Amino acid sequence: MVSINQLTVDFGGHKLFEEITFLINNKDRIGLIGKNGAGKSTLLKIIAGLQEATSGNVSMPKGLKIGYLPQHMKYTDTRSVVEEVELAFAELKGLEQQITDINNEIAERTDYESESYMALLDKLNEKNERFNLLGGANHEALIETTLKGLGFERSDFSRNTGEFSGGWRMRIELAKILLQQPDIFLLDEPTNHLDIDSIQWLEDFLKTYSGAVVLISHDKAFLDNITKRSIEISLGRIYDYKANYSKFIELRKERREQQINAFKNQQKKIEDTEKFIERFRYKATKSVQVQSRIKQLDKLDRIEVDEFDNAALNIKFPPAPRSGAVVVGGESVTKSYGELLVLDDVDITIERGEKVAFVGRNGEGKTTMARIIMSELAHQGKLNIGHNVKIGYFAQDQAERLDDNHTVFDTIDVVAVGDIRTKIRDLLGAFMFSGEDVDKKVSVLSGGERTRLAMVKLLLEPVNLLILDEPTNHLDMRSKDILKQALRDFDGTVILVSHDREFLDGLVDKVYEFRHRKIKEHLGGIYEFLEKKKLENLNDLNASIASKKKDSPKQEQSKAKLSFEERKELNKKIKKAERQVEACESNIADFELKLGELTEQINKPENASDQSLFVAYKDAETALEKEMENWELAQESLEQLVKQKNELD
Repeated sequence: MVSINQLTVDFGGHKLFEEITFLINNKDRIGLIGKNGAGKSTLLKIIAGLQEATSGNVSMPKGLKIGYLPQHMKYTDTRSVVEEVELAFAELKGLEQQITDINNEIAERTDYESESYMALLDKLNEKNERFNLLGGANHEALIETTLKGLGFERSDFSRNTGEFSGGWRMRIELAKILLQQPDIFLLDEPTNHLDIDSIQWLEDFLKTYSGAVVLISHDKAFLDNITKRSIEISLGRIYDYKANYSKFIELRKERREQQINAFKNQQKKIEDTEKFIERFRYKATKSVQVQSRIKQLDKLDRIEVDEFDNAALNIKFPPAPRSGAVVVGGESVTKSYGELLVLDDVDITIERGEKVAFVGRNGEGKTTMARIIMSELAHQGKLNIGHNVKIGYFAQDQAERLDDNHTVFDTIDVVAVGDIRTKIRDLLGAFMFSGEDVDKKVSVLSGGERTRLAMVKLLLEPVNLLILDEPTNHLDMRSKDILKQALRDFDGTVILVSHDREFLDGLVDKVYEFRHRKIKEHLGGIYEFLEKKKLENLNDLNASIASKKKDSPKQEQSKAKLSFEERKELNKKIKKAERQVEACESNIADFELKLGELTEQINKPENASDQSLFVAYKDAETALEKEMENWELAQESLEQLVKQKNELD
C-alpha cells in the first residue's frame, strides 16, 4: 500500500537514517521503535507528506487517505466541540450536497432512455454508496460514541474548544482523525494526553480497525495490545520484526547473540586463513593453496554485528531523610474552581515508604490533589503534611516551564548550590547530555530531552516525598525502565500521577482512583486495580439487571399498590400509540397510492414535459419517507409500552 524507498535524511552532515526501505501493507499494525531523536517522528512526517527527505521517496496509490496525529499541535479553532469534530465529515457533507444536486437534475430531466440519463443514475448510485460507507445519516451517533470513548461528557459537546486544555484539544483532533476513517493511521504518541479508560477504548478501536496503523508510543502495554510488527530505528538503520514490542525485544536479543557467535566463528576462521597465507606465502610448493585461500578471503561475505545504541539514562535519587510515619493526611478535603466542584469531602492517607498511584479520567482532580499537597492551592477541609517531610515535585508541564533562552548547563547552574556545582557536567552526562549537548539552548531540545533536563533539577536536593505528575510522557522505553528502577530503589515515599500501566506495574502498591469528585482507595498493583474495576462494573451491571427482575419485598408492596393506576395509565398510552401507528399506516397507504398514480401520469408520452408532475412526485416521495419515519417511532413507542405492561403483569 505504501512503499518507503531508499529514504535518507541528512541534517547538517548528520544522517538521521540512511537508505531505509520497507512496505506498509493494508492491515499492518506497526510500532515504530527507537530512542528519542532516532527519527521516528521525522519518518511519520515524511510519510504524511509534511516533510521532504534528502533522498529516496515514498510512493502510495492515488487517493490514499492518511490520518496523521502529530505529537505537538498549534490550535486556532473557535468552534464548539461538535462543530469542530464534524469537520471530519467534510467529504460526507460534500456528498450530501452532490446527491441533492443530482436528484434535482434527475427530476428536471425527461430523456429517460438517453446514455447521459443512465450515467446520471449510475453516478447517483455511486455517491449514495460512498455516502453510506462514510456513515451517512448515522454520523451524529458516530461522533457521540467517539467523543464519549475519548472521555468527553455530553455536556462538553456544545462547549467552545478554546475552553479546553491542550491535552483535551489533542483528543478533539484525535476524534476528527478517527472519524475520517483513513486508509492508514499515523499516530505520534496518541496516549500522552489520555487517561487509562480512554487508552483502553482507543486500543479496542484500533485493534478492530480495517485500515493500517503506524504508531509511535512509549507505552509498552499500548504497543503490545495493538501492534503485530515492530520497526526499530537505531543509529540510522531499521530493523523490521513481525512481532509486538515485547516479542521484538526478545527476538532482537536473540538475533544479536547469534550475530556475535557467528562473527566470532568467522573471525577465527579468517585469522586461521591469514596465518596460513602468511606462513606459506613464499613457499613454491604451497603457492596454489595460498592463492586459493586468498581468493576465499576476497569472496567471503563478512558478517556484521548490528550496532546497538547503548546510551541510556542513569538515575539514582539521593537517600531520603527520615520522615514521620504519616506523610500525607487529609480529611474532608474539598476544592472548587468557581462553580466547578473538583474534589468533594475526600479523605486520604499516605504513609512513609508507600508508592501510590493517582489514576482516573482527566479533569477528575488528580493534579489538583497533587498541587494541594504541594500547598500550591487553597482548599477546604484539613490536609496535613507529616513531620520532616521534604517534597520534590515534577509537574505535568515541568518540561515546558524551563527557560528556552538558557543552555542545558545554565539551567542547572542557576539552581545548583554547594559541592554539586563542581559536578554539574557529570550529572548532566548521567542524563545523556554530554560534550556539546550541554551548550544547546533549551528551545531546540526535544520533548524527551526537556523531560530529562527537568528530572535533573529534581535530583539537586535530598527529598523524602516525590510527587511526579505524568513524568513518562516524553521518555523513551529505556529511559522509562531506568526511571522505574530508580523509583523502586528510592527509600522515600512516591506519589505518581500516571496513565502508563506498564510503568506503574510492579512499582506502586496502592491506587487512589479519582472519580466523580471522590477518591476511592484500592490496595495492590495497577493491574489488580483494573481487574477489580472491571469486575465491579460487571457486578454493577448484573446487580442492575437483577434488581429489575426481582425487587425487594417493600418494593413489591409498593408496586402492588401502584399497579392498578399504572395499568390504567399504560392502557391509555397503548391505545393512543396504537391509533398513531394506524394513522401512519393509513397515510403511508395514501402516499403509496398517490405515487403510483403519479408514476402512471409521468410515463405517458404527452406528459413528458410537465415539470409539475415531477415536483409533485418528489413531494409525495419526501412525504412518504417522513411518514415512514413517524411510523417507526410510533411502532417503537408502542412496543416499549407493551413490554412495560408485560413486566408489570
